Amino acid sequence: MAIGKELSPILEEIEKSLLEFAAYKPEFTKEGFRAAIFIFQSALMDKMFELQTEQEMPNDECELMAKNLGEELRNTIFRFTGIDTHELFTNG
Repeated sequence: MAIGKELSPILEEIEKSLLEFAAYKPEFTKEGFRAAIFIFQSALMDKMFELQTEQEMPNDECELMAKNLGEELRNTIFRFTGIDTHELFTNG
């Protein structure tokens, strides 16, 4: 089952709605922000896996790349929001 293909039309509708209200602060809840991060992370990892497959990367390099991506994402979110994603996902 390709869940990404099934969810893509829903995500496109969400994108369209956000674009219509781009001039306004959306006021996401903590849960909504967490969901947005998880969706973005899932899409980003999917594309990273495609790149790794294309480049025929060895497993150890794939693992390191995934670890680095997770750390970069966590650091970026914390740097610009003050939110620690480890706490956000464990304390939900």
